[in-house]
Amino acid sequence: MRFEISFHGHKNVRSLHPKSIEITTDPDLTVNGDCIVGVGASCGCLGIPDEMKILLRKPQSKVTCTILVEDLSFKITGSGSEKLTLANPHDIVIRKSNFTCPRTLSIGCDIASDAIPRQMIKALQNPWTIGIFRIEVK
Repeated sequence: MRFEISFHGHKNVRSLHPKSIEITTDPDLTVNGDCIVGVGASCGCLGIPDEMKILLRKPQSKVTCTILVEDLSFKITGSGSEKLTLANPHDIVIRKSNFTCPRTLSIGCDIASDAIPRQMIKALQNPWTIGIFRIEVK
């Protein structure tokens, strides 16, 4: 199953966090949000289709998230968990750890925001840049 969320860049995108990646529906970003790669997202965890939420809550599910910006793409793989509530209306966070909260989409991810190519981050520092956060669950 596949679902795509649009978002856009912001001048304060830094993408330096070693443990997570986040997109948010919030329109603004401070430099402290160093895991955030996009703002103005079309939805948070709450807006994910119910059919996908069911799959995400299965520990055996494999989750692939792909960030698409201009002609660049970056893929992250992780797992589902029965502990996911997917209830936050504003944020989506994917994590290397097994920590869950209402903002968590996937755990045990192989990569965090500090590994995103700097060319992509430079593009995301432009507020006019549009990105896609593609979620695929098997």
